[in-house]
Amino acid sequence: MKKDFEILQFLHFHPESSRNEIETGLNLTESPATLKRMLALLVEQGNLVITGQGRATRYSISAQAQVTMPIDIDTYFKKETDEREVQTSFNFSLINDVLPEVELFTADEKEYLKSLQTKFSNNIHGISETEYRKEMERLGIDLSWKSSQIEGNTYSLLETEKLLREKKTASGKTKDEAIMLLNHKDALDFILDNPDYLKELSVRNIEDIHTLLVKELEVDKGIRSRRVGITGTNYRPLDNEFQIREALEDTCRLINAKENVFEKAILALVLLSYIQAFSDGNKRTARITSNAILIANGYCPISFRTVDSVDYKKAMLVFYEQNNITAFKKIFIEQFAFAVEQYF
Repeated sequence: MKKDFEILQFLHFHPESSRNEIETGLNLTESPATLKRMLALLVEQGNLVITGQGRATRYSISAQAQVTMPIDIDTYFKKETDEREVQTSFNFSLINDVLPEVELFTADEKEYLKSLQTKFSNNIHGISETEYRKEMERLGIDLSWKSSQIEGNTYSLLETEKLLREKKTASGKTKDEAIMLLNHKDALDFILDNPDYLKELSVRNIEDIHTLLVKELEVDKGIRSRRVGITGTNYRPLDNEFQIREALEDTCRLINAKENVFEKAILALVLLSYIQAFSDGNKRTARITSNAILIANGYCPISFRTVDSVDYKKAMLVFYEQNNITAFKKIFIEQFAFAVEQYF
């Protein structure tokens, strides 16, 4: 319900609010009794937590609701950048306090993903190493193309295939565009040659993958020490090198502590993008790192071939601004399903 979402979003930015403060803040026209019932239902659903009693009762959004409550993307982006109420600074509690307490996937989603993974395991059972690498090469071409396209690369899929298989560059394209694509192939080849590389995630692993992806591009290596901005949002990533490294270390601990491989993979996708540890190449690093986690655990990697680049960027912006994973989770599930059906 729209009112429910408005209440949850209000409490996301105004925790420990009373019923009167919620009513005033949202200019609600519902009767006090109706609002009381709405709040009680949200508490019962696990979306709100209560502190205090009687007149001292205060409401806050639960960690689960903050991360997974439904958000209508079309409605959300009807507001321009400066009109949206967003969390403009890095949320230090997200990685250490919120995400460890959250179930990112519902029981039905887990069952669906598990069934897809079982199908993948059956598909690759008995195939030779040569056949596996050949199919992985096909997936890698699609991944290199889409991952680069999301970052503005203008190579077509056919041009990408010719470049990666025959080393033939496309006319009218820049040298950097070709290098970006070839770097994706090198990074994926490295992961395939070292399949256990990301059984345990470390900052060093992440830096190594980033180095492969920005090789021969004019991009600074290592964790950045300068401020960066993100187009289309007022969210500002950390600009302190030591805090960035700490956030990466915390992310590694969080991901390594998760038992569900799908949670590990999606957390790598969103958190490495959210932290923006490098001056450039963050989302590319996130996509390869996420796939490396899947491969290390014997899971099907994801090419993202059919995702719309704008939808991908919008889903990331919602995570930056609201710390909400719902839109991106939809993309992740759809793309995992596509990969299982399309490859191997």
